Amino acid sequence: MEENPPFGQAAGQPPFGQSNFNNPAGPRPKNYLIESILVTILCCLPLGIAGIVNAASVNSRYDAGDYAGAESASKNAWKYTKLGFIIGLVGVVLYFVLVVVIGVGGLAMFGR
Repeated sequence: MEENPPFGQAAGQPPFGQSNFNNPAGPRPKNYLIESILVTILCCLPLGIAGIVNAASVNSRYDAGDYAGAESASKNAWKYTKLGFIIGLVGVVLYFVLVVVIGVGGLAMFGR
């Protein structure tokens, strides 16, 4: 008679927090979902959304057995997240430089 798995654990799956060592593809690739969401909110909306779309497909592809697709989606999620962060950071720096230049120029224009 087969024993029932603990609540929330599917039959045949390893306990929560443990990896499946019988998987020939290796460990599940990182999906970068949290990072993509933060980049979307704080930095660059279009690239953050692209990162979220790719990050969301990592786990489903891995579970379906598409290991190469999961790895590719993980790499794309990281690429879009990193690019969105860099563009957002450059935009913030340029904004502050522009504010300082206009502020200093404005003071000079009014004779202060």
